[in-house]
Amino acid sequence: MLHEIDKRITDFLEYMEVDRGRSRRTIENYDFYLRRFATWAKHPKPSAITRELIHKYRLWLNRDVPGRDEDLIKKSTQNYHLIALRSFLKFLSRRDVKSLPAEQIELSKAPSRIVSFLEPDELDRILAVPMRESEGLVALRDKAILELLFATGLRVSELANLKIDQVNLRRDEFTVRGKGDKVRVVFLSDMAKAAIKAYLDKRRDASPYMFVSHDRAKGGRDNAGPLTPRSVQRLVERYARAAGITKRITPHTLRHTFATDLLMNGADIRSVQSMLGHASITTTQIYTHVTNAHLKDIHKKFHGKQN
Repeated sequence: MLHEIDKRITDFLEYMEVDRGRSRRTIENYDFYLRRFATWAKHPKPSAITRELIHKYRLWLNRDVPGRDEDLIKKSTQNYHLIALRSFLKFLSRRDVKSLPAEQIELSKAPSRIVSFLEPDELDRILAVPMRESEGLVALRDKAILELLFATGLRVSELANLKIDQVNLRRDEFTVRGKGDKVRVVFLSDMAKAAIKAYLDKRRDASPYMFVSHDRAKGGRDNAGPLTPRSVQRLVERYARAAGITKRITPHTLRHTFATDLLMNGADIRSVQSMLGHASITTTQIYTHVTNAHLKDIHKKFHGKQN
């Protein structure tokens, strides 16, 4: 039997896909969060969703999710569940379906995120590794990947989907389509430009993608497939270990390093927000607590002074 709420969830997910242009990953996440709520609440009618029901659901998320005894759901993940619910309730309201007003669902206060980024010496070491640890096209490709991640702050999915004809090496900039189908401009450094050119000059395959596998066992020159985000993540992790970096490094660490480097060198946060493609300035503000040069100057001026 198909309950009303399940049909409404399906309608909502189709709306998010078609009308709002959300990514497949976002749709999958919303589907999971909303089906979890519907199952827990025993498929209530929209009109039966009340503040008291949401309160009990939040307690369940915080305490009693099956299989989570040793590892409770993080506050940020709990909030993802609630954000999906709020979006769903807004959708119902626009369709004149009686239910709880979305604004009556408050989010939990989550602890501040700690941003991991590469120190300058660590960055220098990891950028130097590909030409030392690999050879041929793979070395040139991996060098270009690392330089591009740091130069542009690209998300790993954006980098994996990048095509050669997108990148204008004459203008040192190109556009990329990111989260929420938003388009932004990113800029190439001299090092990234040189690394990409060196790689492309040696390419002989016909693939339109910027970064491909170069696995001869999987086909000839014309069959080079694009690297997957997971493949890029593995190569970044491998080069971090080879560079002697003990903390966990991912492609997103290079994105954090890009943003931190800009802010530490005086860039304003609104510009960094645009270059990262963040929809909200709140997301970009996670970097400010590690880049506040004024506080550092105050500390040096007044701390540890002897009378």
